[in-house]
Amino acid sequence: MAYFPMFVQLEGSPCLVVGGGGIALRKVRALKDFGARVLVAADEILDEIKGMDGVAWQERGFLAEDLEGMALVVAATDNKEENHRISCLCREKRIPVNAVDQIEDCSFIFPAYLKEGEVVAAFSSGGQSPVVAQYLKEQARPRVTGLLGDLAAQLGDMRGTVKKMEPAGRRKAVYEELLRRGLDQGGLLSQEDIREIMEGK
Repeated sequence: MAYFPMFVQLEGSPCLVVGGGGIALRKVRALKDFGARVLVAADEILDEIKGMDGVAWQERGFLAEDLEGMALVVAATDNKEENHRISCLCREKRIPVNAVDQIEDCSFIFPAYLKEGEVVAAFSSGGQSPVVAQYLKEQARPRVTGLLGDLAAQLGDMRGTVKKMEPAGRRKAVYEELLRRGLDQGGLLSQEDIREIMEGK
């Protein structure tokens, strides 16, 4: 079953990770990469997790009340039955849940992804073969660069101006030329570059 690709705004959203080992660490890092407020609950938690800025933790087992107010939950314990129980509780409360390596207990999955600024490229095999998702990620890596992220931000800052251009059909061509020139030059566009393109020179 293929999963629907949907990008979710997690900035400032409370997320729970149950588990304190290496897999939990990777999930915490991914959530933090997108600005989530993370709570980790486990009997034992890696010092690396405890030392992460903005991560709260409780060194004790999972409690059902931990789910209250959570935007999403990751069950990353080494106990499949416990992960299944957490998944069932989440589904009852309509909280998105990911149970690591238990695809039948997941309502969402973590893709392999590349992130540069606001540009995100994500790849999934529907949980069937992570090596396929990683392969796609590595193939895309040379194109998803810091420069691309910087140019996306620069073009985003120009949206208000470009939206006013007439005819409307010219806007896409302007965006494409702005992006092409920035990539060709290997840097952000100068005001002169922008003016030339906007004026159609």
